[in-house]
Amino acid sequence: MAWNLKGYMIESCSCNMLCPCYFGVRELMIMDQGWCAFAQTFRVDEGNSNGLPLGGRTVVLTADFPGPTLYDGNATARLFVDDGADAEQRSELDAIFRGENGGPMEAEAVLVSTWLPTATARIDIEEQGDLMVVAVEGVGAVRSEKLRDGDGKSFTLRGGGFICGLGLVEAELAPGTTEWTDVDMPRQLVTKSGARGNFTWAG
Repeated sequence: MAWNLKGYMIESCSCNMLCPCYFGVRELMIMDQGWCAFAQTFRVDEGNSNGLPLGGRTVVLTADFPGPTLYDGNATARLFVDDGADAEQRSELDAIFRGENGGPMEAEAVLVSTWLPTATARIDIEEQGDLMVVAVEGVGAVRSEKLRDGDGKSFTLRGGGFICGLGLVEAELAPGTTEWTDVDMPRQLVTKSGARGNFTWAG
């Protein structure tokens, strides 16, 4: 089954800036707190799976890795799909974001040992200048704000690590904070580091 997605990713995790996963060097990918929890929001602007339109949909992936490195796996994860998706779209998005249909998520999914049931929820993304807020109804929100230096210049990473791994050419650094409650996850999601940028996927 052929599929493709293009859109915008907003990522926020519990590590300090800069998150070691940015660099993709196994020896450096030791989580700041000995564990890592993150939220990755994917706003799908265009795409389809075997002809089924998927543009306009939003998916949020949350995961908790017990550490001490990402490669130790054994993560617990959950997907949230926006409630505007119909049953067919939810099924296709669920398979893509669990890595079952290949593509960038395949490598990340093998590190997940426990998939919690996928949830359907209203998901809103609000932009206020450098600030973006992703709100998942009944669960919480992620605030992502573009990082700038004293002269107002933003910071951009290109290549390597999770940037290439998640189908991005480059990502702007955007530290994030969360207000999030999912009682089924090992711990409450609290984030610090963050980045965002355009992604292109195919499988």
